[in-house]
Amino acid sequence: MASLYRDIPLDCGAAHAWATLRDSRNVARVFAGVLTDVQVDGDLRSVTFANGNVVQERIVTVDDAAMRVAYTVCGPNFEHYAASMQIVADEVEPGGRCRLVWIIDFLPDERRAMVEPLMDAGSAAAARNLKS
Repeated sequence: MASLYRDIPLDCGAAHAWATLRDSRNVARVFAGVLTDVQVDGDLRSVTFANGNVVQERIVTVDDAAMRVAYTVCGPNFEHYAASMQIVADEVEPGGRCRLVWIIDFLPDERRAMVEPLMDAGSAAAARNLKS
């Protein structure tokens, strides 16, 4: 199983970052440049990538206490796909900075060549778009 991990520093406070990330409707704004649209229907969201691909995701949990959202990708491209994004407050500058910790586990391993560049582009977009 492939596992990808990114720890992304953000130039905003944890409360602001979490308020934005926890709402699925904001995903296209957080990842602008990589995503162009999001449609939400209950715990399902359809995200449209800049290349036109549309992916269905199911929100598994939104944990306000841990500032963590977990989701899975639905569809035929993966045998397994589980991901989480968590906002972690900066202990030195509690009000001014935080980090986004993004973890993705998936099968088959061969999808890494597709997933990793999108994750890297998404990480850069989040760092750029999540500001106070």
